[in-house]
Amino acid sequence: MSSSSSSTSKLQLPADDSVVLLVTHSNLTTFSSDIRVSQQTTVEALKDKLWRKTGTAVASMRLELRDETGARVADLDRDAAPLASYFPYNGYRLHIIDLDPSSVTSGGWLEDTSLVEKYTISDDAYDKLGTNFRKFKEQMASKNPVADDKQKSDNQMEELCANIKVGDRCEVEPGAKRGTVKFVGKAEALGRGFWVGVQYDEPLGKHDGMVKGIRFFECPQGHGAIVRPEKVKVGDFPERDPFDEEDEI
Repeated sequence: MSSSSSSTSKLQLPADDSVVLLVTHSNLTTFSSDIRVSQQTTVEALKDKLWRKTGTAVASMRLELRDETGARVADLDRDAAPLASYFPYNGYRLHIIDLDPSSVTSGGWLEDTSLVEKYTISDDAYDKLGTNFRKFKEQMASKNPVADDKQKSDNQMEELCANIKVGDRCEVEPGAKRGTVKFVGKAEALGRGFWVGVQYDEPLGKHDGMVKGIRFFECPQGHGAIVRPEKVKVGDFPERDPFDEEDEI
């Protein structure tokens, strides 16, 4: 029996005495992180662990233990003492105070990249580099003329749309169909580039301004069309009078 008891004793694992603590920092206002640590860890070993996590040197680090409300419970001021001697609980906070005014964490630059000095280079010096992103883009464009042509087409459509406004009277080819501009812009569901939505004066269209479940504009059913801008000519195009033309004899 004693042999069996001894064997069972050897298989038993020590109870987990670790706690999960939130870590905050005096110089890093947006920093917070959870850490799981054994209560038998000394304060000195804990500081070394936190140094690797935050960059504050052990010699410049002061630790406070705070409860869930943020109230200070204790100063961890005995490096050789185990964490257990300060009676931490899950959810308590370890607040790091960095005492070094020249610390890498001071000044806020670790969190605010706008404080970091940016490297700049003149256009002439940039162009003299053996390779750069600008040259890479030019090389890719030369290897892919189709993509370059599509970009040019998009730019041309955008220029045409600059002269077309919602409310303009217009004629649409083919057929010189007259109507009013109701939409100008991109419609990714229909394809890349720019489109113009028109409400025809007569029921010469295909819809009421809704295409593929997307409402681009509103008009009577059968009066709506969405076309490329090169097919649209804006100007003084009044509605045609169906009785204005005499019947042929």
